[in-house]
Amino acid sequence: MKKIRTRFAPSPTGRMHVGNLRTALYAYLVAKHENGDFILRIEDTDQERYMEGAVDIIYRTLAGTGLVHDEGPDKDGGVGPYVQSERQAQGIYLEYAKQLIAKGEAYYCFCDKERLDNLKEEVVDGKSIRKYDKHCLSLSQEEIEEKLRQGVPYVIRQNVPAEGETSFEDELYGTITVPNAELDDMILIKSDGYPTYNFANVVDDHLMGITHVVRGQEYLSSSPKYNRLYQAFGWEVPSYIHCPTITNEDHEKLSKRSGHSSYEDLLEQGFLTEAIVNFVALLGWSPEDNQEIFTLEELVKAFDYHHISKSPAVFDMVKLRWMNGEYIKKMDFDRFREMALPYVKEVITRKVKVDAILELVKTRIEVFPDIREHIDFFEELPDYEISLYTHKKMKTNAENSLEILREEYALLQKQEDWTLDALHDTLMQYISEKGIKNGTGLWPVRIAVSGKQMTPGGAFEIMDILGREESLRRIEIGISKLEKAE
Repeated sequence: MKKIRTRFAPSPTGRMHVGNLRTALYAYLVAKHENGDFILRIEDTDQERYMEGAVDIIYRTLAGTGLVHDEGPDKDGGVGPYVQSERQAQGIYLEYAKQLIAKGEAYYCFCDKERLDNLKEEVVDGKSIRKYDKHCLSLSQEEIEEKLRQGVPYVIRQNVPAEGETSFEDELYGTITVPNAELDDMILIKSDGYPTYNFANVVDDHLMGITHVVRGQEYLSSSPKYNRLYQAFGWEVPSYIHCPTITNEDHEKLSKRSGHSSYEDLLEQGFLTEAIVNFVALLGWSPEDNQEIFTLEELVKAFDYHHISKSPAVFDMVKLRWMNGEYIKKMDFDRFREMALPYVKEVITRKVKVDAILELVKTRIEVFPDIREHIDFFEELPDYEISLYTHKKMKTNAENSLEILREEYALLQKQEDWTLDALHDTLMQYISEKGIKNGTGLWPVRIAVSGKQMTPGGAFEIMDILGREESLRRIEIGISKLEKAE
C-alpha cells in the first residue's frame, strides 16, 4: 500500500485562522492515523498579501499544538524547496505551464484589463457567468512570438473545452460532475510571472508525492479544474477531502473580525492549547462513540476522515469554554499556578494566601481571565446592598443576619488561631449551640466578608485567606450596614 502523504500549505498572511488550524490538524491526523508523512509547505506566491512575521506564526502554531511536520522548509525531505517563492525562482511553474501549452492544454493570453473588464456575462444552465472568451486562443504562433518579443504583458491560461463535462471524486461528496461550459479558463501563471494558488498547488502536490489533499469546502468548485490539470499531465489524482464550512452561532461564516477566529486570539483569551486542538478536531468530525475529550495521541488513533460531516460546523463558544474548564480542572497545580498567577496579580495587591485562592478557583473557571471576577473581592470589599443577606433557602434576612453577625463577631474577636480548621470549629460550635442550620449561620458572615452572592469559597476559606484583621473589619462594616437599615 502506498504511504500516505498529506500537506499543510498555508499562506503567510497573518494569524492562523481556526479554519486553517483545522485543515492542518485534519491533514496531520489523516497522515498519522496511517503512520504517514505530514509536510509543511509555505505558499507565499501572493506577494501582495504577504505579511512580515507570518511565517514565524505558522511555525509557532504548529509547534505549540503538537502538529509536528516531517518535512518542510526547516526539515528537508528530498522534494524541496518547501517555499513556493523559492520554487518559483527555479522556474518550476513556468516550465510545467509551457508543457501544457505544448499539449494544447494552456495558452498565452495578452488581453489587457480594459478588455477583460468589458467581457459580457453569459447564461449557462440558468446561471449568469462571466468567463474569458478564449480570444487569445486563436492567435497564430507568429503573433504570439511577436508579442513575446515586444514584451507585451501576458498570463498563461488553462484551456478548458467548451463542450462536455468534467468529473472528480471526493472522499466525502462522492462523484461531482460539472459542465465544462461553467468552467473558466483559469489563469495558471500571472502577469508578474508567479503561479496562481490553483496551479502551484497541483504542480507541488504532484512533485511532493501528496496522496491526500485536505482543504476547505470553498475549494470544492475549483476541483474539476484541478482534475483537468492532472489528466493533462498524465498524473495520478490525489484523494480529495473537503471539510465543511465553519460558522458562528448565527450560522454565518466565521469572520476574522469575530475576535476569536484565530489560534492566537483564543490563547490571548485564556484558552489552553490542548482544549483548542480538541475543540477544533470536533468542528466537522465526530468519533463513533461520541467521546468529547481527547488528547492529540487519542485523536490520532480515533480519527477516521470518513466521519467528517458535510454540514457546516458551528463554532460554539459555550462548548469551547466548557471544554477548556474541563482541561483546567485536570491540570497539574504547578502549571495552573504558573498560568493563573498573572491574572491574580492584576487584581490583588494585598498580602493574601495566593495558593489558597488558586485552589478555590481552579475548579470554578472556564478560562483564565474568569479569575479576575471570581477573586476581585479579596482585594477590596465591594459596596453591596443589604438585600444580599436575605436568602430564602438559608432562611436568613436582615434582622436575623444582624443578630448572627454580632454574636459571631464577638466570638471571632477572641479567636487567636486564625486557621481554616480553627475558624470552622468555632463557627460550627456556635451554630450547634444556637440550634440553627449551617446555612443560616454561615450565609451572613459570607456576605459580610465578600460582599458578593457568588464566591469561589465559603465563609471559612474567605476569612482564612483575608486574615484576621481584614475579616473582622469587613464584618464590622456588615453590622454597620444592617444597623443603619433597622
